[in-house]
Amino acid sequence: MEEVLDTVEVGRPRREPEEPQFLDAEAIEALIAQAREQGVELLGEGGLLKQMTKAVLERALAEELTDHLGYEVGDSAGNGSGNSRNGYTPKKLITEAGTLDLDVPRDRAGTHEPQIVRKGQSRLDGIDKIVIGL
Repeated sequence: MEEVLDTVEVGRPRREPEEPQFLDAEAIEALIAQAREQGVELLGEGGLLKQMTKAVLERALAEELTDHLGYEVGDSAGNGSGNSRNGYTPKKLITEAGTLDLDVPRDRAGTHEPQIVRKGQSRLDGIDKIVIGL
């Protein structure tokens, strides 16, 4: 007579992520290991989370401007279009990771209205959850 053994998992069941995961666990571990090697803390002034938040926000703002203008950086389609990239405007933004000094891209005609970090906005709540989800 064969015995059937029930396998019981120990601990809590693993939750499914609520948001899509864009980075795999190995990439995250490599990033944290690199930060540790360089003596960078996870939190605090100059910390990894603050650096990631700044990088993600600036990249998203640049993509918003690209979408608004309708052409990529350096694309000749922008020549003579009547509107083009026109440098950056510095902006201080208070987040859960600390105060960030962002470089917000601008367009020559001034018609671009960013959505990620709106004009006049000085506080951004909840961004840490988004960055950690990445």
